[in-house]
Amino acid sequence: MRLPRGDLVRSRTATAPGDALAWALDAGHTGYVVFEPADAVLGDGDDACVLTVADGVPRLAYHTDTERGGPPALADIAGAEPYSVDCYAVDGSALTDVPETDELTVAPDAPAERLAGDSALAERTRAAAPDEWTEESASPSDPVEAFLADEERLDAIRDRAREEARRKAREWDLTDALVDDDEH
Repeated sequence: MRLPRGDLVRSRTATAPGDALAWALDAGHTGYVVFEPADAVLGDGDDACVLTVADGVPRLAYHTDTERGGPPALADIAGAEPYSVDCYAVDGSALTDVPETDELTVAPDAPAERLAGDSALAERTRAAAPDEWTEESASPSDPVEAFLADEERLDAIRDRAREEARRKAREWDLTDALVDDDEH
């Protein structure tokens, strides 16, 4: 996903991604928000999710490492707190040049539900979204139900946990105890 260069208007380390999403909504922010997990910031890779927003409402998501878009891009960083969160302002007309493909589009409430687990913020975001953005949105209203229904997010969390366990085992010289069979 190619975005126009924006002006950095806010940069924070956030343990709760809902704070940045609520700020964007309340400020009517237009541009994009970059969520980068702390391990990527410390040099462990290019692991960031870029989320475009128009008047504070999320529209497109793209993960820089996996190159996946839409809900899978959100799943790729879900549960990877804390994040470095950078908010860039872009003229709204410049965002119209970014193609809104099905592969990149997210429901307006998806980031609040999937990254923050905040159903109240999701509802506020849905209410602020243009009608045409919410017509096809049919995400579960219960955050636990939404979490359990998101197989890609669960797989991403499992993969992160496995990688962290492998890293710790190497660090503690316990590699002989590793079982690489996914059935266990």
